[in-house]
Amino acid sequence: MSMRTLPLVFINLGGEMLYILDQRLQAPNTSEDQSEKVMKDIVGTMFSKVFMDELLKAQQLYSHRTMKTVLTRLAHASIMRLNPASMDRLYELMVMAFKHQVLLCPRPRDLLLISYNHIDTIREFVKDSPALVNQVDDTHRKIIEVYSHLSEGEFQLLRQTLLIFFQDMHIRVSLFLKNQIQNPSGRFALATSGPVPHGIDVPGLIRIFDVRGREVKRREFPTGGRHSSAVRPGCFDLHGDRVIKLGLNMYTVDHPEETRACQTPGAKPDDTPNPLAKEELNLLARLMGSMKAENAARAEVGFRINLFHTDQEEEARTSDGAQGCLFEVINIQALQDEQAANELARIAGQFAEEDEEKPETCSSKGDDLLAMMDGL
Repeated sequence: MSMRTLPLVFINLGGEMLYILDQRLQAPNTSEDQSEKVMKDIVGTMFSKVFMDELLKAQQLYSHRTMKTVLTRLAHASIMRLNPASMDRLYELMVMAFKHQVLLCPRPRDLLLISYNHIDTIREFVKDSPALVNQVDDTHRKIIEVYSHLSEGEFQLLRQTLLIFFQDMHIRVSLFLKNQIQNPSGRFALATSGPVPHGIDVPGLIRIFDVRGREVKRREFPTGGRHSSAVRPGCFDLHGDRVIKLGLNMYTVDHPEETRACQTPGAKPDDTPNPLAKEELNLLARLMGSMKAENAARAEVGFRINLFHTDQEEEARTSDGAQGCLFEVINIQALQDEQAANELARIAGQFAEEDEEKPETCSSKGDDLLAMMDGL
């Protein structure tokens, strides 16, 4: 497990969260001043110096539950409020977007370019605030300082840690389904064609050398796809052309339905608090200043943002019977005649007599089974 994964996960998921919130804040019932304040407050909290210094220390990657709690506090650092159902949906969209980017990343080191695309777009969100731009630039310089000297093997370990983090997440997103880059099962359909990473030869050619190292023969083979060489490498500096498009804002105001996540039937979010992460979260809350922001928000005129299409859909998701109202219930009634009922009663009576003869054996087996299930 890489000890340098957490900062990239936080920055990329935070960037995806800002993309989605920016789209949703374009709603007619949200004023421009409120939208601007929400974005600036979140960016200011996200890139605060003390918090980023703590985040950039070598440490283990958080669990999904802890990460969602941290991002929830980040989202509530302003006057905006999200209920648990909307936050669950927001987290699903963030995770699936970043997972898709990691899967398509040409080479492990290009994970930095994905992160820089997020940072560049966030910088554009707050370009009218020089103080916030300086905060973003300071964090960007620290990331360059920490990650620019890592070896290719360390980046490969970092990518492997990310894949383990995402391996059980198969949430269906309507945007991905519509563009046929995600299967109905929630798994991504990866293309076998496209440009190869910079510095890598296009596959399809076998070269044979003699004992002196001279090329004596060439042979081509079908690759099953169409590949091309990378035009140029991406820029890893503070500003520049990143070349790859992964990590850019894929949401637009014209397609609000593209942020819908399709939940797997029967899946319920696990909101049980994790006691092992309590101290960690308290520290992060103090560093992010979210406790202070929550107290200050009471005196301000706040507003609620909804990631669902209607309030009725949101209430259905949050209610105890949410799963029941989302699916059609089929009632089956079995009719039987009197003769069949008598025959079944006679057979049941025979079983009852056998049970009376061996009560201990059946009871002990049942207790053993329950004990085994309790132990799982």
